[in-house]
Order: sequence, then C-alpha cells, then structure tokens
Amino acid sequence: MKYVTLGSTDLIVSELGFGCIPIIRFPKEDSVKVLRHAFERGITFYDTANAYRDSEEKIGIAFSGMRDKVVLATKTLMRGAQEATAHLENSLLMLRTDYLDLYQLHQIAQEKDWLEVTGPGGALEAVLKAKAAGKVRHIGVTSHNLQMALKMVRSGLFDTIQFPFNLIEEGAKDELLAASKEMGMGFIVMKPFGGGVIDNATVAFKYLRDHADVVPIPGFETCQQVDEVLSFYSAANVITDQDLAVMESYRNELGSRFCRRCEYCQPCPQGVMITPAMGYPIVASRMSPNVAVEFMEKAMASVPRCNECGACLERCPYELKINDTLKRNYALYTQHRNEKQGALGK
Repeated sequence: MKYVTLGSTDLIVSELGFGCIPIIRFPKEDSVKVLRHAFERGITFYDTANAYRDSEEKIGIAFSGMRDKVVLATKTLMRGAQEATAHLENSLLMLRTDYLDLYQLHQIAQEKDWLEVTGPGGALEAVLKAKAAGKVRHIGVTSHNLQMALKMVRSGLFDTIQFPFNLIEEGAKDELLAASKEMGMGFIVMKPFGGGVIDNATVAFKYLRDHADVVPIPGFETCQQVDEVLSFYSAANVITDQDLAVMESYRNELGSRFCRRCEYCQPCPQGVMITPAMGYPIVASRMSPNVAVEFMEKAMASVPRCNECGACLERCPYELKINDTLKRNYALYTQHRNEKQGALGK
C-alpha cells in the first residue's frame, strides 16, 4: 500500500480509502471486524457521514485507542450553522474523538444549496468556527453536479472535493480533475463502482488507477472484498484491449439508463424528489431493502405526485426515461416496504 498527501493538506492517507455506507447493514461485531481488517491491510482513510445511521459509531468502536493511526472524514447534509454544529458534535461523540481530520459539506448540487451554506448563518460558518476551535482540521465538499463542483473548487474555500468518478461517470475526467490539482485540492472518488452497477472490480480499478491524484473510497462488506481490491494495487496497472472492450460494453449498456445524479431535472413542479428516487435500487442493494425503505421513505413517498408533465424529461441532459424509471423504482420500494411490514407482523 502506498501513501499519498491529500491535496495540499497535511493529511497522509492510503492511496485507497474505505467508504463506510455498507457497514450499516451488519451487526457491530461484523462491521468492526471488516474495518480492523482493512486497517491491518494498510487502509488508513475512512469516510462516513452523520446520515449513515450507525456507521460513525462502528468506526469509533473499531479505532478506539488508535486515533492517531487513522484519518477520519465525515459529512453533514445540514445547510444551517446550528444544525451543522449539532451534526458535527454528534459525529465527534460517535467517532470517539475530539477532532475530525476532514469535515465535508455534503451534496451541494444546486445554487440554493450553495447560497445557504455560504451565506450568513450557513453551515460553512459553523465549520469554520469549529476549525478555529481545533475540532476540524480540514474542510471539504461533495457534489454530484459537475458545474457546481467546478464552482466550489475554484472558490478556494475548501481543501478537498468528493465527486463521482468511474468508467461510466467520466464527467470529472478533464476539467474538474485539472481544476482540483491546480487549486491544490485533494480529489476523493465516490462511487468507484457507479453506485453498485459496475460489477467487475478489476476493470473498475484499472480505470481509476489510470488517473493520478485521486483517492477512491469503495465500500466494503467483507474482508474478502478488501483483499480483492487491495490485490489490484500490488502490481503495475496494465489496461489491455480486452479491458477497454469491457469498459465500453458497460458504457453502451448503462449509458442510456444511468442516472448521474446531476440534479438538472430538479426542481419538480409537483415536488417529486427525483434524484434520490431514481437511485432507489442502488440504495437498496447497498444498504439492504429493510434499511432502504426507511432511509428512502421521504423521497419515495413523493413519487406518486408525478403527473408526467414532462418537465424533467426536457431538462435531463442524458435523455433518460425518468417517468418510467420512477414507476419501476416505486414498485420495487412498495414491494420492499410490504415485505418488511409482513416480517414485522404488521
């Protein structure tokens, strides 16, 4: 395992991190086992969020007494200072630490989000205050919107950017990667498997390793998965013609029906939460259906409001059949919800 400096920060991290959404699916003992195994194999960078249920608590248990040996990053979806402060304090408590190496403002995708977090009484104000108090070492931001990500990178306000990047979602490949490097920002790769739709780990990481200065944070469920991905880093990265053909087949298969979560389709005139609802199957596969029906309840409950006005179809740069996808996803959500209620005897 090689170790790299995250942008212009003083954070030295393993070239491969650990995205901690999947551990919410398992009992604490199993989650701690995978986290500790990853550490023993050389992974030192762990990324989570206040919204990821008990993920922070499990990380805190796993690395209790060894805080100086790991780099911990977490996030908040809150836009106001008061709410962000509450999230930050809870993260410190759950992670069993008195400081966070990296605290990220999460999913800033639209102009209204940007104005809220950077305006008076916004979340950035609270995080800067926490940094001055020594509770936060570095400040980052995450987004799924390329233009907004570019704006935030060029603002000079942040130390890192976390953005989707994989062999299907290649929007960051040129301008965003270059801008991040120019600004001295660390680039953290979310969704290295496209949120779960890329099931060939070998080509997924051959693609990512072909791009310097990025730190992928795949989610791991088992020790075997950790070992598999780490095995790719033990040899030179060689991309064959066959690998290129496999990559292209993924693009051809998924390109016409893959939501990039850019949020250009929003806002919906009827209040449908299109972006999260479009990703329900992926969330269900990563979190488990039982967890997903609760985690996604608000978004999925908005789907029946759709009257097929077509506003989202006109805005989607990828010409996705959003209405049809929402119908399929709502049917799957309803199935999962009914199965959960049946299991609980309701």
